[in-house]
Amino acid sequence: MQSVKRAYLVVIALLLSVPLIAQNDEDLPSAPSAVEQSKPAPKRAAPVAVKPPAPAADDPAAQPEQAASASRDTGSDASQGPQRTKQDSTFFTTVNEVPVVFTVTDKHNHYVKDLDKKDFKVIDDGRPVEEIRSFRRETDLPLRVGLLIDSSASVRSRFKFEQEAAIEFMNQTIRPQYDRAFVLGFDSNLEITQNFTSQAELLSKGIRSLQPGNSTRLYDALYYACREKLLDTGDTVSVRKAIVLITDGEDNSSRVTREEAIEMALRANVIVYTISTNFPGYTESSKYDKILQRIADATGGRWFEPFEVTDVANAFAQIQADLRSQYALAYRPADFKHDGRYRTIEIVAEHKGLKVHSRHGYYAPVE
Repeated sequence: MQSVKRAYLVVIALLLSVPLIAQNDEDLPSAPSAVEQSKPAPKRAAPVAVKPPAPAADDPAAQPEQAASASRDTGSDASQGPQRTKQDSTFFTTVNEVPVVFTVTDKHNHYVKDLDKKDFKVIDDGRPVEEIRSFRRETDLPLRVGLLIDSSASVRSRFKFEQEAAIEFMNQTIRPQYDRAFVLGFDSNLEITQNFTSQAELLSKGIRSLQPGNSTRLYDALYYACREKLLDTGDTVSVRKAIVLITDGEDNSSRVTREEAIEMALRANVIVYTISTNFPGYTESSKYDKILQRIADATGGRWFEPFEVTDVANAFAQIQADLRSQYALAYRPADFKHDGRYRTIEIVAEHKGLKVHSRHGYYAPVE
């Protein structure tokens, strides 16, 4: 009898020792290093302790999350979004094809939206691509957007205006029952103040609930948002995935590096737009702005440097226009291997004076 009791106690102790959610920073795994390119993509796991909001009972888009883990979005309510169409299914690519999203501007920085497949050539890992297998203009895809706002002490003086500009962006960009977005604030902690939803009122509430804090975990925030929220959105239709990152570019307490965060964005096929909160006169603004520019360029996004606080709203307007002015193509690279290696991409417009904005590379899949 005593031995049976001891056996029950051992089983109970083992069950209690299993963590249900990430409780501390030790749960944040390092992403594969940009140097260790031959390693496979990391498995999905809760990489960081994140304080989630309580699901909103009146938000239909949030209902699937009430049955999932409190720290991640795992599903999509088909009744709340566009149904899959024949056009959608024709653009789903195989694992041997590389999809690329890009925009094209002229010398006046105006969008060029009427080009065709013949107007571009693609160079993959230094070798010209023989055939672009699919091509289309994409101006109306459903959006999956993550708004990441630096709430550390270093941005305190401009925080209120940035919140209001972000709210206006969400109101104008996220279409009810079609697009979805989430809000994540970061300082010494990461906090999701609003999970994926299509309701502007809930997004506004999530943005306004952010409060300035202490140190900054910029890279952890970007890594988490890409891996846990956007790597697998659960959608059955083609969607456009993007992050809008508002920060001064300083990071003083992340566990992952800048390059590891960029790598995760590339694996999740996420475009990152960065809005600098640095203004002229700050002695180290140039160093931090280069970090933000690096993140945007690597993922095919844009970097914005507002000169005045009112220019933040203009940056949001530019991002909205960018998301509605895109092309998408897919191609099969020569000598393609499933080795997890980083490969470069260059898309060249055949017409002079045109500039293509796209990510600079991708990670090959692994078996």
